[in-house]
Amino acid sequence: MDPRSEVLLRQPDYFQGEVLLVGLPPDDVLGRLPNAHGWCWHAGDQAALEARFAGRVHFGVDVPARAFDTAVVYLPKSKELSDYVLKAVAARLPNADVFLVGEKKGGIEGASKQLIPFGKPRKLDSARHCQLWQVTVVNAPQAPVLADLAQHYELALEEGPLNVVSLPGVFSHGRLDRGSALLLEHLDKLPSGHVLDFGCGAGVLGAAVKRRYPHNSVTLLDVDAFATASSRLTLAANGLDAEVICADGIDAAPMELNTILSNPPFHVGVHTDYHATENLLQKSVKHLKKGGELRIVANSFLRYQPLIEEQFGACTVKAEGQGFRIYSAKRR
Repeated sequence: MDPRSEVLLRQPDYFQGEVLLVGLPPDDVLGRLPNAHGWCWHAGDQAALEARFAGRVHFGVDVPARAFDTAVVYLPKSKELSDYVLKAVAARLPNADVFLVGEKKGGIEGASKQLIPFGKPRKLDSARHCQLWQVTVVNAPQAPVLADLAQHYELALEEGPLNVVSLPGVFSHGRLDRGSALLLEHLDKLPSGHVLDFGCGAGVLGAAVKRRYPHNSVTLLDVDAFATASSRLTLAANGLDAEVICADGIDAAPMELNTILSNPPFHVGVHTDYHATENLLQKSVKHLKKGGELRIVANSFLRYQPLIEEQFGACTVKAEGQGFRIYSAKRR
C-alpha cells in the first residue's frame, strides 16, 4: 500500500460518501473505499487499476463528470498541475471538503498553501512521512479551462518557426530542455519511413521531424495524458498530422519502425526511476526494421551505452554538449 493511501485510511470517517481520488496510485485504496472512484492520467497506473477495479477509474485530463461528495488530491510533482486539479475539484464542491495528501519530501507542507484560496486549511494527519490536509471550500473557484493554462513558445528551426503548446504537468513545461535542444540539432540523416517519438512530452521532437520530413509517418507516444494532449495541440498549432498514443512503455509502440527518437524520462515524482528507459533500450531493437536506428539523448552520467550495446552490438556517440550525449545504434 502506498504510504499516502495508508494515511488516508487512518481517517476512514471522512471518506464514507462518494469520494473522488485524484492522481491515485495503483494500490488497493479503491478496494478499501468501496464508494470511491479515481481520476488518473498515467496510462500504466490506469491499466493496473482498471484490471482490478473495472469502471471505477476515469482516465484523461478533465475532471470526471460524475457527482462526488468529497475529493482527495494526491499531490502531483508539478505545482502547475496540482493547482489545476485542485481548482477543478474545488469548483465542483462548494461548501464541501477537499483533501490534499503527499509525502513530506515531495513538498506537501508548502503545497498545502495552495488550499488557502478555498478556505482555511488544516493539517489532519501526519504519518508514514506523509501529511494529510483538509479544507472546506468556502470560496469555490471558477472551473479552470485547461487550454487557457497552456504555455506557448516558439522554436526557430531551419524549416521555419515551430509553435509548441505545453500543458501543466508536462516535462519542461513552457520551455525547451537542453537535451531536446541538442537532439533537435542532430536530426540529420534519419532513415526514411516510420518514426517514433518515445516519451514525446509536448511533442517537440515528433513535430520537428514531421516538419522536416513531411513524407515520413510519425507516431508520438507518452505515458501521461497531459503530455499526449499537449502533443496534439502542438501538432494542430503547426498544421501537422501524426499519430499520438497514450500508453505505458515501448511495448505499445508500432512494429517495423525505421527510427526511434527519444529524450527518455528517468524521474517519476520525487523518486528516480530508470525502468521506462531501460525497457526502451532492451526492447526497441524488436520494434525496428533491419537497418532502423535508435537515436536518444541522455545525461552524460547515465550509463546507457552498455545497455544499448547489449541489444544492438554497437553504439556510437553522435554528439555531446552541456552534460548530454546523443547515442545512435542501428539494428543489424
